[in-house]
Amino acid sequence: MDDDLIGQLLDTAAGRLAAYGYLLTGSQHAGQDLVQDAIVKVFVKQRRLENVRAAEGYVRSAMRTMHLDQVRRDASWRSKMPQLVNRPERDDSADDLAARDLVGRALAGLPPQERAVVVLRHYDDLQIQEIAAEMRISEGTVKRYLSQAHAALAVSLGRIEESPQPVPVLVRKAKS
Repeated sequence: MDDDLIGQLLDTAAGRLAAYGYLLTGSQHAGQDLVQDAIVKVFVKQRRLENVRAAEGYVRSAMRTMHLDQVRRDASWRSKMPQLVNRPERDDSADDLAARDLVGRALAGLPPQERAVVVLRHYDDLQIQEIAAEMRISEGTVKRYLSQAHAALAVSLGRIEESPQPVPVLVRKAKS
């Protein structure tokens, strides 16, 4: 384990990783746990990570994978044992933070799979095909989740203009 690289990673990227974890999970505590678990997973094996930026990318990728795996496990469990599974109430300090942060509240109100799709699309800037491959779902399902999430977010945040107004194009005649 490269203690210097871990120290540099925590010094330079801890805030960004914590914010990413919060966006994925909707909870400050769960996001911090996700960061810690991903760092352990990445650095427990000997890897050739050249610098802090490469390490941050690797940890971010591990966080995404670990979170999506947990979402899949939870969905599978709920479908098999719906009468036994209760969604945990969010009673941590993230709710206090989310009360001040309108976007955080809106994201926390989304179902986990919709939230994951929104984060992958708008935060990681992945295309529909890439999200489908990452989450192992069809492109149509990704589009449905995005549509449902955008509709729910529009209620909470107000409608956001999807694309800017068209810019008029002047066509010039070619010089003879």
